[in-house]
Parts: sequence; C-alpha cells; structure tokens
Amino acid sequence: MKSKDTLTQWMEQSAAVRTRMLVGGGKPGLATHEAVAGKSGMELMHAMLAGELPYPHMAETLDFALIEVAPGKAVFQGEPQLKHYNPMGTVHGGWYATMLDSAVGCAVHTTMPAGKGYTTAELSINIVRAASHATGPLRAIGTVIHSGKQLATAEGRIVGPDGKLYAHATTTCLVFDVPPP
Repeated sequence: MKSKDTLTQWMEQSAAVRTRMLVGGGKPGLATHEAVAGKSGMELMHAMLAGELPYPHMAETLDFALIEVAPGKAVFQGEPQLKHYNPMGTVHGGWYATMLDSAVGCAVHTTMPAGKGYTTAELSINIVRAASHATGPLRAIGTVIHSGKQLATAEGRIVGPDGKLYAHATTTCLVFDVPPP
C-alpha cells in the first residue's frame, strides 16, 4: 500500500526533524535582528530546521511544523485537531490558510538573498476536501513560480499521504530591503 508507506515516511521524517530542532536548542520565539543579519533566506530556513533559530509560536498553536526546504520549495506537516474546528464542526478555513501561507511564504523566503525580506501581499485559497481530527497528517507544499526584485509568486497544495488534494493556494509577496540592525 503506497499511502501507508508514505504515511510511515512522513511520520519518521517529522519525528527526525522535530528531534533535530530540539537537540539544536530550537524552541518557539522570535529571532533577533543580529541573529538573522547577513543570512540568506535559505540559510535562515536551515538554521531554523537545525534548532539554531526559534520557530514561530503559531506552529505549536496550529500543530504544524516546517519539515524540509529546498531552493524555491518549503514543506510543512500538520494534523488538524478538534481545537482547530469552527462552530459548524469542521476544520476552520484559517487552519488551511495559515498552513498554506506558511508553505508558500517560506518557499519564497528560500529565494531571498541576504538583506532582502518579503511579506504576503495576497493569498488566495481553495479548500476542495474536508479534513478532520481523524484525517491524520497533511502536508502543505509550497513552490515558487517567480521571484523578482519587487514581487514573488508561489503556489501551494495541502495533500494527504495518499496524494489526495485538500486545498490549494497562490500568493503574491512584496519583496523589500531589510534595514540593517
């Protein structure tokens, strides 16, 4: 069964990444300007995965984590929980949106040279399949479409280990100079 093999791989990779981050001293928080100065976006993402820089508090709140990065790509894994439900008894759209915004934004971040930053200017999502607390882990995979001097665009998908699509998104990010510390 392909999806069972994929699920096992996802769980093992997630556990290994979380262990590596904790061993490296990783915890939720905010990185200082001095800690990030002079580093490219890719260097910052690798430092976060190594536990050398803190990860966002929101990752704990929404039960998802950065799993891997490559140039122009970022992968997050999360599991919707009952605490992420809306009053109608389904996973809140904000959970999907935040996981996708993280994936597409961090994919853009991997393309930023030292001294450049970005912010989400537009995010459009489509939820195409309901997830629940029984769904298990899902992955948000963000991929850069274009990264320029002023704008960057990316697309993302939330998928299950069986390859089923749960949501997809596109983003436009504003690229700017980061002031020195």
